[in-house]
Amino acid sequence: MKLQVKLALYNTLTKLAVVLFTAIITLLAIERISVNHIEERLEKSHQQLIKNLSSTEINTFLVNQRIYTDYNILNQEYVLIKPVDYMQEVDDSLTYRTASRLVANTRETYRILSTRFNFKGHTYLLEIGESIESIQELKSIIKQFTLIVLMAALALTLVSDLIFTKYLLAPFYKIIDRKLIRVNDPMNFDYKKVDTTTQDFKLLDDSISLMMRKITAMFVLEKQFIANVSHELLTPISIISTRLENVMLQEEMSEGGENKIFASLKTLNRLKAIINSLLLISKVENNQFDKNDQVSIGEVIDEISEELEDRLEARNITLYNRMIYRHFMQANRALIHTLLFNIINNAIKYNLPKGNIVISDDLVNHNYTLQIADTGVGMDAAEIEKAFNRFEKLETEEPESFGLGLAIVKSIAAFHNIDISIKSDKGRGTTFLLTFNR
Repeated sequence: MKLQVKLALYNTLTKLAVVLFTAIITLLAIERISVNHIEERLEKSHQQLIKNLSSTEINTFLVNQRIYTDYNILNQEYVLIKPVDYMQEVDDSLTYRTASRLVANTRETYRILSTRFNFKGHTYLLEIGESIESIQELKSIIKQFTLIVLMAALALTLVSDLIFTKYLLAPFYKIIDRKLIRVNDPMNFDYKKVDTTTQDFKLLDDSISLMMRKITAMFVLEKQFIANVSHELLTPISIISTRLENVMLQEEMSEGGENKIFASLKTLNRLKAIINSLLLISKVENNQFDKNDQVSIGEVIDEISEELEDRLEARNITLYNRMIYRHFMQANRALIHTLLFNIINNAIKYNLPKGNIVISDDLVNHNYTLQIADTGVGMDAAEIEKAFNRFEKLETEEPESFGLGLAIVKSIAAFHNIDISIKSDKGRGTTFLLTFNR
């Protein structure tokens, strides 16, 4: 989940919790205040009733030991006086409770004042009740209003927070996009500052730029070191190789000596091939090649197929060219040839005897794509992840494998803005997918 959404949800939920807490407190306060107010009115009614006990109407009921009841027309209040067992010392304290009563065939919930009193030698139970339905209705209205307010506040808060956090975090996503995602080469890093007034994002921008400057310096030093060492090594290797070849031409050389010199020449050639590969990678990464050729991918594939014909026949591997598009691109033809040659050569090297290689192309989202699939040994996920690392190679009987072929492929692909990916299953072959970005 994006930081923007998380911040919006956090702000919304915290505000919702505050509003909900306030609403609950308000409901409880309203109920308590209303009940207190009702009890005060009940106590006043009780005092007034005690004063009026001798009135003609009430007196008649009490003298005849009958139950006296009275209620208003809306059933919001009622009075009940009924005789109970005589008690000489009666507890006349006032008690309150909430209970339902059937008054005039209507059951309602009342707040009830109860007490006992003696009158003319008899003990009576007095109940004065006042309906609290109005409080319940008020609470219900407040609940509905609160719910509507909460939903509206939730929606408005969520929308406003999303808009605000989007505006607030826009520089952050610009930094991530420009300074991290789009960076394929530290040499071409964009050091222009992202426009923002947020101090934290300025610090992040400056920190990434500072880190990239250090990485770029180390990257340049590494490439210079590889280029210099490679150049310095090639000259003495060539001299030694030439001298050994001259020694082999001497007629008095014994067979054992020739074998040792031949083995030494083989080692020197292997060393020279590695150095040339490292030099090639270094030059590609240093942008030391032009891209002025109009290259036909189909023609390059045809050339490579002819060049590798002997190897295909030697391993009894069939190559199917199923390309249907004529794609041209502005590139360095020699490098494109090297890139495709290494992939197809690998498809032969890691294929099974009597296996197949299928080369096909397609247009995906207006971008030309090339697939090179083999029926070879395949790779697992760990091997795919390390496939483009230098000196990383699969187990093979091929003596001339240095583990630099795919590293060269990766460098050339990046130089020409070609996306390259691998799909493979162990024992079920490998497919290289090249997407030529426009």
